[in-house]
Amino acid sequence: MIVILKDHAKQEQIDKLKAFLMQLGLRIDESKGDHSTILGLVGDTTRVDADLIASLDAVEAVRRVQEPYKKANRKFHPEDSVIDCGGVQVGGGLFQIIAGPCSVETEEQIITVAKAVKEAGATLLRGGAFKPRTSPYAFQGLHADGLRLLKLAKQETGLPIVTEIMDAAHLDLFEDVDVIQVGARNMQNFELLKVLGHTDKPILLKRGLANTIQEWLMSAEYIMAGGNDRVILCERGIRTYETATRNTLDLSSVPVLKEKTHLPVLIDPSHATGVAKLVKPMAMAATACGADGLMIEVHNDPKNALCDGAQSLTPEQFADVVRRVKAIREVVQN
Repeated sequence: MIVILKDHAKQEQIDKLKAFLMQLGLRIDESKGDHSTILGLVGDTTRVDADLIASLDAVEAVRRVQEPYKKANRKFHPEDSVIDCGGVQVGGGLFQIIAGPCSVETEEQIITVAKAVKEAGATLLRGGAFKPRTSPYAFQGLHADGLRLLKLAKQETGLPIVTEIMDAAHLDLFEDVDVIQVGARNMQNFELLKVLGHTDKPILLKRGLANTIQEWLMSAEYIMAGGNDRVILCERGIRTYETATRNTLDLSSVPVLKEKTHLPVLIDPSHATGVAKLVKPMAMAATACGADGLMIEVHNDPKNALCDGAQSLTPEQFADVVRRVKAIREVVQN
């Protein structure tokens, strides 16, 4: 990180700034020019509040030489991370498909869907027990009972389960969950991320509705800074001015993330588009651009689903998607 001082900065201001920075354990390399002075900061600059420094009267600008995220950064971890999710390996050139209903509704529904998606080729089962909904009158999920039904579906199929947590107070209920999902609305719920950083479970971190890639990676950093490095990123589309789809699927995030981080990257074409007929082409495109896997919503009766039926595939449609994706994988790998 470098700090560019104003031309008229007083020596007393500069001395106070340097003393403050040295208290943070940083070494300062000072370079004086004809019209400006630059302080080069060497050390762990993650503790430096760049906005605070930039607001000081003596400071013209602050520039980061390296990204503020360290543990998620590929520069410090060149090899791809492979995350064990209940016996299923995610990342490192492997390709996994998470599938299941948006929300768990009944025992018959979740077990029927679980068996169908496993037969079609899914390797993990998704299903919402706690559902964040825009309307307070919409179905909010079965909560603890939903988690119980997911456990039954796992016993029937052997598929590891992925489900979303809404509140750190619910963590004890997630003992039998294989992968804890942090939804888009909670991507910057930093207190929740800190708590999850002290768990030993894989965390599937979805991108926020309108967050940059760096903000997303900084959220991953929150989890990893707590000691849990088992983080999987999931792109689910971002909000733009376009209204033809629910969100705008940012497929360019995959190659960008592959350059910036060692963490696995999945794509959720269901939430990204919000339209069932668009899921297949976007799933195929996500596979072609190098994603480590997909997360797809599947329901045995989408028209009567209690949540997001418009974007849910039938088991038959899902099986077709899996066939197409496998064909593309063969081409991409060759």
